[in-house]
Amino acid sequence: MKKTLTLLTPMWAFFLIGCGGNNKHSAPSSIDNQPEHAPVISLEGIKQKYTQGEEIDVKIAESNRLHIDSVQYYINDHLIATVKDSRPVRYTLSREKFGKQILKVSVFNKGASIENAISVDYLPPTPPRILRYKIINTYPHDITAFTQGLEFYGDQLMESTGNGIGASGHKGKSSIRMVNPKTGIPTKKVELPDAIFGEGATILNGKLYQLTYKNNLAFVYDINTFNRVKTLPYFQQMEGWGLTCDGQKLYMSDGSEHIYLINPEDFSKIDYIRVATDEKIVDHINEMEWVHGKIYANFFMENIIGIIDPKTGAIEALADLSELREQVTQHIDLDVLNGIAYNKKSKTFFITGKNWDKIFEISLFDELP
Repeated sequence: MKKTLTLLTPMWAFFLIGCGGNNKHSAPSSIDNQPEHAPVISLEGIKQKYTQGEEIDVKIAESNRLHIDSVQYYINDHLIATVKDSRPVRYTLSREKFGKQILKVSVFNKGASIENAISVDYLPPTPPRILRYKIINTYPHDITAFTQGLEFYGDQLMESTGNGIGASGHKGKSSIRMVNPKTGIPTKKVELPDAIFGEGATILNGKLYQLTYKNNLAFVYDINTFNRVKTLPYFQQMEGWGLTCDGQKLYMSDGSEHIYLINPEDFSKIDYIRVATDEKIVDHINEMEWVHGKIYANFFMENIIGIIDPKTGAIEALADLSELREQVTQHIDLDVLNGIAYNKKSKTFFITGKNWDKIFEISLFDELP
Protein backbone atom coordinates (compact mmCIF):
# COMPACT_ATOMS: atom_id res chain seq x y z
CA MET A 1 0.00 0.00 0.00
CA LYS A 2 1.27 3.47 -0.80
CA LYS A 3 2.88 5.35 2.05
CA THR A 4 1.09 8.27 3.62
CA LEU A 5 2.36 11.70 2.67
CA THR A 6 1.96 14.28 5.42
CA LEU A 7 1.99 17.93 4.41
CA LEU A 8 2.38 20.45 7.19
CA THR A 9 2.15 23.50 4.93
CA PRO A 10 -1.16 24.86 3.59
CA MET A 11 -2.54 23.07 0.57
CA TRP A 12 -1.55 25.67 -2.03
CA ALA A 13 1.87 26.03 -0.46
CA PHE A 14 2.53 22.43 -1.45
CA PHE A 15 2.70 23.65 -5.03
CA LEU A 16 3.89 27.20 -4.62
CA ILE A 17 6.85 27.06 -2.26
CA GLY A 18 10.31 25.99 -3.34
CA CYS A 19 11.40 22.52 -2.37
CA GLY A 20 13.20 19.52 -3.59
CA GLY A 21 16.86 20.02 -4.27
CA ASN A 22 18.49 22.13 -1.64
CA ASN A 23 21.79 20.82 -2.94
CA LYS A 24 24.95 22.41 -1.60
CA HIS A 25 27.00 24.04 -4.31
CA SER A 26 30.21 22.98 -2.60
CA ALA A 27 29.54 19.28 -3.12
CA PRO A 28 32.63 17.05 -2.92
CA SER A 29 34.36 16.53 -6.23
CA SER A 30 34.79 13.17 -7.88
CA ILE A 31 38.43 12.62 -8.80
CA ASP A 32 39.97 10.50 -11.55
CA ASN A 33 43.71 9.78 -11.69
CA GLN A 34 44.61 12.73 -9.49
CA PRO A 35 47.28 12.86 -6.77
CA GLU A 36 46.48 12.73 -3.09
CA HIS A 37 45.57 16.11 -1.59
CA ALA A 38 44.61 17.46 -5.01
CA PRO A 39 42.59 20.71 -4.92
CA VAL A 40 38.80 20.52 -4.71
CA ILE A 41 37.08 22.55 -7.42
CA SER A 42 33.95 24.56 -6.76
CA LEU A 43 31.49 26.34 -9.02
CA GLU A 44 30.53 29.97 -8.72
CA GLY A 45 27.60 32.06 -9.93
CA ILE A 46 24.97 29.29 -9.70
CA LYS A 47 21.40 29.76 -8.45
CA GLN A 48 19.12 26.96 -7.29
CA LYS A 49 16.28 27.81 -9.70
CA TYR A 50 16.19 28.78 -13.36
CA THR A 51 13.39 29.24 -15.85
CA GLN A 52 12.92 28.93 -19.61
CA GLY A 53 15.24 31.16 -21.62
CA GLU A 54 17.29 32.13 -18.59
CA GLU A 55 21.08 32.08 -18.80
CA ILE A 56 23.37 30.13 -16.52
CA ASP A 57 26.64 31.96 -15.83
CA VAL A 58 29.16 29.61 -14.31
CA LYS A 59 32.87 29.52 -13.60
CA ILE A 60 35.22 27.55 -11.40
CA ALA A 61 36.70 29.20 -8.33
CA GLU A 62 40.27 30.42 -8.65
CA SER A 63 42.89 28.37 -6.84
CA ASN A 64 46.68 28.64 -6.80
CA ARG A 65 46.81 24.85 -6.59
CA LEU A 66 44.55 24.36 -9.60
CA HIS A 67 46.69 24.08 -12.73
CA ILE A 68 44.53 24.04 -15.85
CA ASP A 69 45.05 22.59 -19.29
CA SER A 70 41.34 22.82 -20.12
CA VAL A 71 37.90 22.92 -18.50
CA GLN A 72 34.77 21.20 -19.81
CA TYR A 73 31.23 22.10 -18.73
CA TYR A 74 28.27 19.74 -19.10
CA ILE A 75 24.49 19.84 -18.61
CA ASN A 76 23.05 16.34 -18.10
CA ASP A 77 26.23 14.84 -19.64
CA HIS A 78 25.82 17.05 -22.72
CA LEU A 79 29.01 19.06 -23.37
CA ILE A 80 28.15 22.76 -23.53
CA ALA A 81 31.59 24.42 -23.47
CA THR A 82 35.34 23.81 -23.41
CA VAL A 83 37.68 26.58 -22.24
CA LYS A 84 41.43 26.83 -21.60
CA ASP A 85 41.28 28.60 -18.25
CA SER A 86 38.87 29.65 -15.50
CA ARG A 87 36.97 32.15 -17.64
CA PRO A 88 33.17 32.14 -17.10
CA VAL A 89 30.80 30.21 -19.35
CA ARG A 90 27.29 31.31 -20.27
CA TYR A 91 24.57 28.85 -21.35
CA THR A 92 20.90 29.47 -22.15
CA LEU A 93 18.39 26.88 -20.94
CA SER A 94 15.91 26.09 -23.69
CA ARG A 95 15.85 22.50 -24.91
CA GLU A 96 16.14 20.78 -21.54
CA LYS A 97 13.17 19.09 -19.89
CA PHE A 98 11.78 20.82 -16.81
CA GLY A 99 13.08 19.36 -13.56
CA LYS A 100 16.52 18.82 -12.10
CA GLN A 101 19.51 19.53 -14.31
CA ILE A 102 22.96 18.18 -13.48
CA LEU A 103 25.68 20.75 -14.12
CA LYS A 104 29.14 19.19 -14.20
CA VAL A 105 32.65 20.59 -14.60
CA SER A 106 35.80 18.63 -15.46
CA VAL A 107 39.22 20.23 -15.02
CA PHE A 108 42.10 18.60 -16.91
CA ASN A 109 45.83 18.84 -16.26
CA LYS A 110 48.53 16.52 -17.65
CA GLY A 111 46.17 13.58 -18.11
CA ALA A 112 44.51 13.92 -14.72
CA SER A 113 40.98 15.23 -14.21
CA ILE A 114 39.02 16.65 -11.31
CA GLU A 115 35.22 16.72 -11.46
CA ASN A 116 32.43 18.35 -9.53
CA ALA A 117 28.68 18.37 -10.14
CA ILE A 118 25.64 20.10 -8.69
CA SER A 119 21.95 20.05 -9.52
CA VAL A 120 19.72 23.02 -10.27
CA ASP A 121 15.96 23.22 -10.84
CA TYR A 122 14.74 24.23 -14.29
CA LEU A 123 11.12 25.39 -13.97
CA PRO A 124 8.29 26.79 -16.13
CA PRO A 125 8.13 30.59 -16.35
CA THR A 126 4.40 30.99 -15.63
CA PRO A 127 2.51 30.14 -12.40
CA PRO A 128 -0.55 27.87 -12.65
CA ARG A 129 -3.98 29.41 -13.09
CA ILE A 130 -6.43 28.81 -10.25
CA LEU A 131 -9.60 26.95 -11.26
CA ARG A 132 -12.99 26.83 -9.56
CA TYR A 133 -15.72 24.24 -9.93
CA LYS A 134 -19.49 23.83 -9.81
CA ILE A 135 -21.29 20.65 -8.77
CA ILE A 136 -23.77 19.62 -11.47
CA ASN A 137 -24.97 16.28 -10.01
CA THR A 138 -24.16 13.81 -7.27
CA TYR A 139 -24.43 10.05 -7.82
CA PRO A 140 -23.88 6.91 -5.68
CA HIS A 141 -20.49 5.17 -5.64
CA ASP A 142 -19.43 1.82 -4.19
CA ILE A 143 -18.06 2.75 -0.77
CA THR A 144 -15.82 -0.35 -0.78
CA ALA A 145 -14.15 0.59 -4.08
CA PHE A 146 -10.54 1.65 -3.50
CA THR A 147 -10.56 3.63 -6.73
CA GLN A 148 -7.34 3.82 -8.73
CA GLY A 149 -8.52 4.69 -12.23
CA LEU A 150 -11.69 6.13 -13.76
CA GLU A 151 -12.60 6.75 -17.40
CA PHE A 152 -15.71 6.93 -19.55
CA TYR A 153 -16.33 4.27 -22.19
CA GLY A 154 -19.44 5.36 -24.04
CA ASP A 155 -22.10 5.95 -21.39
CA GLN A 156 -20.42 3.64 -18.86
CA LEU A 157 -17.61 4.28 -16.42
CA MET A 158 -14.58 2.01 -16.50
CA GLU A 159 -13.17 1.80 -12.99
CA SER A 160 -10.01 0.14 -11.70
CA THR A 161 -9.72 -0.61 -8.00
CA GLY A 162 -6.90 -1.70 -5.71
CA ASN A 163 -6.71 -3.77 -2.55
CA GLY A 164 -5.55 -1.01 -0.23
CA ILE A 165 -5.96 -1.50 3.50
CA GLY A 166 -8.00 1.07 5.38
CA ALA A 167 -7.52 2.34 8.93
CA SER A 168 -9.98 -0.31 10.13
CA GLY A 169 -7.75 -3.05 8.75
CA HIS A 170 -10.27 -3.90 6.04
CA LYS A 171 -8.57 -4.78 2.75
CA GLY A 172 -10.12 -3.82 -0.55
CA LYS A 173 -10.36 -5.98 -3.66
CA SER A 174 -8.45 -5.24 -6.84
CA SER A 175 -10.73 -5.30 -9.86
CA ILE A 176 -11.59 -3.91 -13.23
CA ARG A 177 -15.25 -3.03 -13.74
CA MET A 178 -17.82 -1.25 -15.86
CA VAL A 179 -20.14 0.91 -13.80
CA ASN A 180 -23.44 2.66 -14.42
CA PRO A 181 -22.40 6.24 -13.58
CA LYS A 182 -25.84 7.24 -12.29
CA THR A 183 -26.42 4.24 -10.01
CA GLY A 184 -22.86 3.29 -9.08
CA ILE A 185 -23.70 -0.36 -9.75
CA PRO A 186 -21.16 -2.42 -11.71
CA THR A 187 -22.53 -3.97 -14.90
CA LYS A 188 -19.41 -6.07 -15.40
CA LYS A 189 -16.54 -6.88 -13.06
CA VAL A 190 -13.40 -8.99 -12.97
CA GLU A 191 -11.55 -9.35 -9.68
CA LEU A 192 -7.80 -9.86 -9.42
CA PRO A 193 -5.91 -12.21 -7.07
CA ASP A 194 -5.14 -10.85 -3.61
CA ALA A 195 -1.41 -10.72 -4.46
CA ILE A 196 -2.09 -8.01 -7.06
CA PHE A 197 -2.76 -4.36 -6.25
CA GLY A 198 -4.68 -2.92 -9.20
CA GLU A 199 -3.75 0.62 -10.24
CA GLY A 200 -4.51 3.15 -12.98
CA ALA A 201 -6.25 2.07 -16.17
CA THR A 202 -7.22 3.43 -19.58
CA ILE A 203 -8.86 2.31 -22.83
CA LEU A 204 -7.11 2.41 -26.21
CA ASN A 205 -8.04 0.79 -29.54
CA GLY A 206 -10.59 -1.62 -28.07
CA LYS A 207 -8.27 -2.73 -25.28
CA LEU A 208 -8.27 -1.91 -21.60
CA TYR A 209 -4.86 -1.40 -20.02
CA GLN A 210 -4.49 -1.77 -16.25
CA LEU A 211 -1.38 -1.13 -14.19
CA THR A 212 -0.29 -3.06 -11.12
CA TYR A 213 1.35 -1.33 -8.17
CA LYS A 214 4.25 -3.63 -7.24
CA ASN A 215 4.09 -6.48 -9.76
CA ASN A 216 5.88 -4.58 -12.56
CA LEU A 217 3.22 -5.73 -15.02
CA ALA A 218 0.46 -4.20 -17.09
CA PHE A 219 -2.63 -6.26 -17.91
CA VAL A 220 -4.37 -5.88 -21.26
CA TYR A 221 -8.03 -6.87 -21.58
CA ASP A 222 -10.49 -7.09 -24.45
CA ILE A 223 -12.81 -4.20 -23.65
CA ASN A 224 -15.96 -6.11 -24.64
CA THR A 225 -15.32 -9.42 -22.89
CA PHE A 226 -12.89 -8.39 -20.13
CA ASN A 227 -10.79 -11.40 -21.08
CA ARG A 228 -7.11 -10.79 -20.46
CA VAL A 229 -5.33 -10.95 -23.82
CA LYS A 230 -1.83 -9.90 -22.86
CA THR A 231 0.48 -9.24 -19.92
CA LEU A 232 3.26 -6.74 -20.51
CA PRO A 233 6.29 -6.09 -18.27
CA TYR A 234 7.20 -2.48 -17.53
CA PHE A 235 10.22 -1.08 -19.36
CA GLN A 236 12.10 -0.94 -16.04
CA GLN A 237 11.61 -1.96 -12.42
CA MET A 238 9.15 0.60 -11.10
CA GLU A 239 5.80 1.15 -9.43
CA GLY A 240 2.61 1.58 -11.44
CA TRP A 241 0.40 4.54 -10.46
CA GLY A 242 -1.66 6.42 -13.05
CA LEU A 243 -2.43 5.69 -16.70
CA THR A 244 -4.09 7.58 -19.55
CA CYS A 245 -3.81 7.80 -23.35
CA ASP A 246 -3.98 10.36 -26.15
CA GLY A 247 -5.66 8.03 -28.66
CA GLN A 248 -2.35 6.61 -29.87
CA LYS A 249 0.10 6.27 -26.99
CA LEU A 250 -0.07 5.65 -23.25
CA TYR A 251 1.03 8.00 -20.48
CA MET A 252 2.12 6.40 -17.22
CA SER A 253 3.05 7.79 -13.80
CA ASP A 254 5.12 6.00 -11.17
CA GLY A 255 4.74 8.23 -8.11
CA SER A 256 7.71 10.41 -8.99
CA GLU A 257 7.73 13.69 -10.93
CA HIS A 258 7.96 11.67 -14.16
CA ILE A 259 5.22 10.91 -16.65
CA TYR A 260 6.34 8.37 -19.25
CA LEU A 261 5.13 8.16 -22.84
CA ILE A 262 4.64 4.43 -23.47
CA ASN A 263 4.30 2.26 -26.58
CA PRO A 264 1.01 0.33 -26.06
CA GLU A 265 2.27 -2.68 -28.04
CA ASP A 266 5.15 -3.65 -25.78
CA PHE A 267 5.15 -1.07 -22.96
CA SER A 268 8.53 0.27 -23.99
CA LYS A 269 9.42 3.86 -23.11
CA ILE A 270 9.19 6.39 -25.93
CA ASP A 271 9.91 9.56 -23.96
CA TYR A 272 9.14 11.27 -20.66
CA ILE A 273 8.35 14.61 -19.06
CA ARG A 274 8.95 15.90 -15.55
CA VAL A 275 6.12 17.77 -13.83
CA ALA A 276 6.76 21.20 -12.32
CA THR A 277 5.29 24.58 -11.47
CA ASP A 278 7.16 27.86 -11.70
CA GLU A 279 8.29 27.32 -8.09
CA LYS A 280 9.04 23.63 -7.67
CA ILE A 281 9.25 20.14 -9.09
CA VAL A 282 6.06 18.20 -8.31
CA ASP A 283 6.01 14.47 -7.64
CA HIS A 284 3.36 11.94 -6.54
CA ILE A 285 1.52 12.21 -9.87
CA ASN A 286 -1.34 9.74 -9.52
CA GLU A 287 -4.59 9.15 -11.46
CA MET A 288 -4.65 10.83 -14.88
CA GLU A 289 -7.17 11.71 -17.60
CA TRP A 290 -6.53 13.00 -21.14
CA VAL A 291 -8.80 15.96 -22.00
CA HIS A 292 -8.45 18.19 -25.07
CA GLY A 293 -4.72 17.60 -25.45
CA LYS A 294 -3.89 18.05 -21.76
CA ILE A 295 -3.31 15.68 -18.84
CA TYR A 296 -5.63 16.20 -15.88
CA ALA A 297 -4.07 14.59 -12.81
CA ASN A 298 -4.46 14.38 -9.09
CA PHE A 299 -1.60 14.16 -6.62
CA PHE A 300 -1.29 11.42 -4.03
CA MET A 301 -2.69 12.43 -0.64
CA GLU A 302 -3.93 15.76 -2.03
CA ASN A 303 -7.53 16.54 -3.03
CA ILE A 304 -6.26 18.62 -5.92
CA ILE A 305 -6.46 18.38 -9.71
CA GLY A 306 -3.78 19.85 -11.95
CA ILE A 307 -3.73 20.42 -15.71
CA ILE A 308 -0.37 19.35 -17.15
CA ASP A 309 1.10 20.16 -20.56
CA PRO A 310 2.03 16.70 -21.94
CA LYS A 311 4.85 18.16 -24.05
CA THR A 312 6.68 20.08 -21.33
CA GLY A 313 5.40 18.86 -17.94
CA ALA A 314 4.39 22.37 -16.87
CA ILE A 315 1.37 22.53 -14.54
CA GLU A 316 -0.89 25.10 -16.20
CA ALA A 317 -3.77 25.16 -13.70
CA LEU A 318 -4.80 23.82 -10.29
CA ALA A 319 -8.20 23.19 -8.70
CA ASP A 320 -8.77 22.59 -4.99
CA LEU A 321 -11.51 19.93 -4.63
CA SER A 322 -11.09 19.40 -0.89
CA GLU A 323 -14.71 20.30 -0.17
CA LEU A 324 -15.93 17.32 -2.21
CA ARG A 325 -14.34 14.95 0.28
CA GLU A 326 -16.23 16.69 3.08
CA GLN A 327 -19.55 15.94 1.34
CA VAL A 328 -19.19 12.16 1.30
CA THR A 329 -20.00 9.89 4.22
CA GLN A 330 -17.23 10.22 6.79
CA HIS A 331 -15.99 6.82 7.95
CA ILE A 332 -12.80 5.26 9.25
CA ASP A 333 -11.63 3.94 5.86
CA LEU A 334 -12.36 7.12 3.92
CA ASP A 335 -9.41 8.06 1.74
CA VAL A 336 -8.43 10.82 -0.69
CA LEU A 337 -9.66 11.88 -4.11
CA ASN A 338 -8.45 9.48 -6.78
CA GLY A 339 -10.74 9.31 -9.79
CA ILE A 340 -11.09 11.67 -12.77
CA ALA A 341 -13.31 10.86 -15.75
CA TYR A 342 -14.32 13.31 -18.49
CA ASN A 343 -17.73 12.94 -20.13
CA LYS A 344 -17.38 14.17 -23.71
CA LYS A 345 -21.15 14.42 -24.21
CA SER A 346 -21.87 16.64 -21.20
CA LYS A 347 -18.37 18.20 -21.13
CA THR A 348 -18.25 17.62 -17.40
CA PHE A 349 -15.94 15.75 -15.04
CA PHE A 350 -16.94 12.84 -12.81
CA ILE A 351 -14.86 12.88 -9.62
CA THR A 352 -14.61 10.31 -6.83
CA GLY A 353 -12.09 8.89 -4.39
CA LYS A 354 -10.97 5.83 -2.51
CA ASN A 355 -13.86 4.43 -0.46
CA TRP A 356 -16.11 7.37 -1.30
CA ASP A 357 -19.85 6.69 -1.40
CA LYS A 358 -20.45 9.43 -4.00
CA ILE A 359 -19.34 10.48 -7.48
CA PHE A 360 -19.59 14.18 -8.23
CA GLU A 361 -20.31 15.53 -11.68
CA ILE A 362 -18.65 18.93 -11.87
CA SER A 363 -17.67 21.65 -14.32
CA LEU A 364 -14.31 23.40 -14.04
CA PHE A 365 -13.76 27.05 -14.92
CA ASP A 366 -11.15 29.75 -14.46
CA GLU A 367 -11.32 31.90 -11.36
CA LEU A 368 -12.74 35.32 -12.12
CA PRO A 369 -10.18 38.17 -11.91
